[in-house]
Amino acid sequence: MKTSVSRKILMALSGFFLMFFLLQHLLINMLSVTSPDLFNEVSHFMGYNVFIQFIMQPILIAGIIFHLVMGMVLEAKNRKSREIKYTVNNANANSSWVSRNMIITGIMILLFLIGHMSDFWAHEMDYKYIEGLPEDPSRYWAELHHEMGELKHLIVYTLAFIFLSLHLMHGFQSAFQSVGFNHNKYTPLLKKLGDIYAVVVPLGFIFIAFYHFFTQSH
Repeated sequence: MKTSVSRKILMALSGFFLMFFLLQHLLINMLSVTSPDLFNEVSHFMGYNVFIQFIMQPILIAGIIFHLVMGMVLEAKNRKSREIKYTVNNANANSSWVSRNMIITGIMILLFLIGHMSDFWAHEMDYKYIEGLPEDPSRYWAELHHEMGELKHLIVYTLAFIFLSLHLMHGFQSAFQSVGFNHNKYTPLLKKLGDIYAVVVPLGFIFIAFYHFFTQSH
């Protein structure tokens, strides 16, 4: 029992960490809409800062992998421990589709992240460490803008962030419950904040993708 609780707490903490990263990532990417020069400056700083590249970036990747693996472990144990099947327990009446399919939405997000890292992170690694090209602080906005000019990327980004929104709808409140925060007065407020976060953050990323797609010069 203690092991199961510990797993849920670790799952929640990794979720909090990833939610913080998402918000930070959104704010930086939003600069590509409001100020391309500032976006280039911030991106260049993060791209060549030793602490971010060699400490925070590996921690982020480890956090994503841990969150997914732990989610699968918890889901497998939950399914194994159920003595009454869904058909008897009427799971549809007792839980939402999202809460019953967090693994599905999580896997869809992971597939997107693999493609996203292939487009951007792998490109950065090639640029800096394989080809060894000189620093160019003004290249980041142009690269992002070009990448978002393809319709397939717009469609994939939109679908991925819809799945992210669904995942966050349940994950935000569930994370607080896992760490023991359950209050008659504040839990409903947290649910509302979670719903706002789950809509606003993914919608922000979708807006950025649409902005770059529809402002292409032809």
